[in-house]
Amino acid sequence: MLEVLSTPGHLISLVARGFARLSEARLKPLGFGVGYLPVLVVLRDGRAETQRDLARIVRIEQPSMAQMLSRMERDGLIRRTPDPTDGRSSLISLTETAQARLPDACATLFQGNVDALEGFTEDETAQLVSLLGRLISNLDRAASVEVSAPEA
Repeated sequence: MLEVLSTPGHLISLVARGFARLSEARLKPLGFGVGYLPVLVVLRDGRAETQRDLARIVRIEQPSMAQMLSRMERDGLIRRTPDPTDGRSSLISLTETAQARLPDACATLFQGNVDALEGFTEDETAQLVSLLGRLISNLDRAASVEVSAPEA
């Protein structure tokens, strides 16, 4: 039964939680949560998106995106403006505050990766990134098969 603790899924889960803890601690002084970063990066350089499109791009469910955007708006990181093409929607964009802090946040995350990969060669790091990309593709494919499979 202990072998389940050495499976790739469990180990990757531990790695993800470790990265999240490290990133959260380092981003908090900048006024960001680790979950904010994908949205911030998508919206950098003045880009504006709808909530629905952000959820799709960032790959999280709509209700979770709505909650996160509410927190980001409360924290002064995003603004909502009416979507000129759809009166029922808003376009989300970054505030000047978020734009100004984003470079430091990205640098903080990059440094966290450097710290976590201490002792890895460049080739090992590239191989790990490649393997993780393949793993994500496999998981996406398996999940799409599960979703499209008819119920018995």
